[in-house]
Amino acid sequence: MFRKVIIVFILGFYSVFCSAQQVRPSKSSEIYRDLKTLKNIPKVLYLAAHPDDENTGLLSWLINDQNVETGYLSLTRGDGGQNLLGTEQGAALGLIRTHELLEARKLDGAQQFFTRAIDFGFSKNTTDTFKQWDEDSIIADVVWVIRKFRPDVIICRFPPNAAAGHGQHAASAVVAEKAFKLAGDKNAFPNQLKYVNVWQPKRVLWNTFRFGAVNTTAENQLKITVGQYDAQLGMGYGELAGLSRSLHKSQGAGTQSVAGIKTEYFSHVAGEPAKTTLFGGVLKTWTAKGNADIDHSLDKIISAFNFNKPDLSLPALLALRKKVMALNDSDLKKDKIKSLDQIILSCAGFMGEVVTNQAEAVAGDNYNFRLNLISRAENPVILENVKWLSQSESFTRKLSKDSLITIEHNIQIPADAALTEPYWLVKLATNAATFSVPNDTLIGLPEAESPLNVLLDLKIGSEKFQVKLPLSFKKLDPVRGDVVEGLRIVPAVELKFTQPLYLVKENEDLHLSLNFKVNSSKKFTNGKINLMYNGERLGGADVSSFNDKDFTIDYIIPKAKLASINSNRLQLDANYVADGVTYNKKQILIQYPHLPSLQYFAPATVAVMKGDIQTKVKKVGYVQGAGDFIPEFLRIAGIQVDVLKDDDFYGNLNESGNGGQNKLSQYDAIVLGVRANNTEKKLGRWMPFLWSYVKAGGNLVMQYNTNQDTTVGQLGMYNFSIANKRVTEENAEVKFLNPNHKLLNFPNKITANDFNGWVQERGAYFPDKWDSNYEPLFEMNDTGEEPLQGSTLYAKYGKGNFIYTPLSFFRQLPAGNVGAARLFLNFLSAQKN
Repeated sequence: MFRKVIIVFILGFYSVFCSAQQVRPSKSSEIYRDLKTLKNIPKVLYLAAHPDDENTGLLSWLINDQNVETGYLSLTRGDGGQNLLGTEQGAALGLIRTHELLEARKLDGAQQFFTRAIDFGFSKNTTDTFKQWDEDSIIADVVWVIRKFRPDVIICRFPPNAAAGHGQHAASAVVAEKAFKLAGDKNAFPNQLKYVNVWQPKRVLWNTFRFGAVNTTAENQLKITVGQYDAQLGMGYGELAGLSRSLHKSQGAGTQSVAGIKTEYFSHVAGEPAKTTLFGGVLKTWTAKGNADIDHSLDKIISAFNFNKPDLSLPALLALRKKVMALNDSDLKKDKIKSLDQIILSCAGFMGEVVTNQAEAVAGDNYNFRLNLISRAENPVILENVKWLSQSESFTRKLSKDSLITIEHNIQIPADAALTEPYWLVKLATNAATFSVPNDTLIGLPEAESPLNVLLDLKIGSEKFQVKLPLSFKKLDPVRGDVVEGLRIVPAVELKFTQPLYLVKENEDLHLSLNFKVNSSKKFTNGKINLMYNGERLGGADVSSFNDKDFTIDYIIPKAKLASINSNRLQLDANYVADGVTYNKKQILIQYPHLPSLQYFAPATVAVMKGDIQTKVKKVGYVQGAGDFIPEFLRIAGIQVDVLKDDDFYGNLNESGNGGQNKLSQYDAIVLGVRANNTEKKLGRWMPFLWSYVKAGGNLVMQYNTNQDTTVGQLGMYNFSIANKRVTEENAEVKFLNPNHKLLNFPNKITANDFNGWVQERGAYFPDKWDSNYEPLFEMNDTGEEPLQGSTLYAKYGKGNFIYTPLSFFRQLPAGNVGAARLFLNFLSAQKN
């Protein structure tokens, strides 16, 4: 089984939080916690499938109460989830959720790891999951993390069966147990052993749970009390856990900070059973490892630690460092020296940064940087050398206590510097369920360490330290204050179509606009823009000189050319060739207040939906839900879209309190965005107006909602109930219950072909019960399951129409699915028939 996976390792792994743009001292309470953690040898690896699966209460307790180094391994980055913040889906959403996890880890103190697995959406069991995921490669990734992190205890969030509630959840338990058994086997994934040693954890446990009506706990299981109050935190671990989990903002996973103790339950999975504690049979102390002198030194340092003057601990810490450096166990030594050096720098009050005034840079260009250094220790920190990427400069300079030193230096970005983007998005994914990673030793890391660093050689006492300072951008934000982020390397030229999608009807020319952005001051010669389809040049222009750094070029592709292309969905590619260099990237920049600026690059492509796509509506009102693409799609289709606000419902109230109807009556249709009942807290006040709008002859189209955190109890004019029913197979057969229904015939004739090429799923959260006034349009099901008819419900109400559709239009339309577009436009046109 495991011999099928061949892995080539090139790089190291240990800098888990590589995104920090400054080296800053920890707070005294954090230093004190790290000292106590340094005393403990064991480690714990918590393992589940997605961001927000982890038990943050348990993580907080392990780190802050037990002072045990703990990591969370999420098999995926949550790419297939929902997004309550914006329109990002897929890889972009996975990038957001990765950094939300990193922000959460900054609060609870755990480390963070991932595998190459892509969250491809909901699956119902492990059989479905492993049809998508390559089980062997994921096991290899988990073995790699185990061998690098070297945990003594592995804790699974889920069981390997239906109680997990999600096929990927259950699969995480399956691979955890198999990886546990292989991690200590030198014959398993032997190429890893060029870089790591085999490692056998003591046991695997399942952290059982009560989720709603599902209770997997039992009194004969191992029980641990967590949630205790921590005076240094000023809160209990359950309260800290709520703050940590609430950073999963894109998922709307905000959680109450619950004070007070609680019981966690654990069931044995594999290895040596745990009888009374998680760590039974595990060597916990330095003394147990045969290094009582290290235990003794740490006890004295912890006992004498001065929270107001942590630098007083430096002499003892430097002496301890010599003892740790003398260890024979190279893995343990490397691990503990990394932690100890961070403690020493923090006790010295050391801060370092290398910053410039602009956020983006181009390889080969020069920029002015400022190296800012400061120490707050009585015993001086001595700067001995600075390596400015390729140039070294010697110093013998004491960092005077609490006095900032600034050294300016021009740095040329290496001509071969790679673009700044997540390592797992540099190459096209191996398939829809597995990322392609350029260097396999990056596996496990939340992100790669910056390759652009200024290296400092420091001396504290008689000990020498090397500190990496990544090239960074710093600005003063009037609201947020100082903002320090990583310098982002961008191409000299970027290309991007001005629309994410184009619609062109039959017998029409296609009008395109291409944005051209120049990031470098270099001169370009013999420049040519090319517009390509399937390797054929459809048009372009000669562009060698630029009056502006940012401009737009318009193109027309004649209808005769379009007619010769036998496809209703085209992908057009743009590139710019100058001086023998091809530029064909567009920047994807993601910016939210709770995250650093996130960047990756995608090919400069655009989808074109071509063919018989008819609509009869001109003006649509839209109730914003969770971020989705539909308002933008409708505008691209030539429809005016107004996002509705309070004034649109109440603006024309008369003396009797009635009104608002005239304002809504101007719309051919009103659409509720996905999960509007979960996100729009004013919806309860608006629904009576929407019902009146339908009764008077309007057309209301409502997309899917969940049963969590709802605003309105009854969404429709007639009752229906939402269930966690879904069809996850995107190619599931669709049966038309009434082929002659007006929604399937006007203005577009809908056939089975319109359900071809759907992505990720058919839909989710289908109603399972509804009033007899509703008419279901379709029947569909996943393989081996009962047919579901709740994917679209239609009802006539008064003079108008109400449509509830949990079909995943919010995924299909950005993907350029023509059939989904035709069906959705039919829904909007219901009142025009």
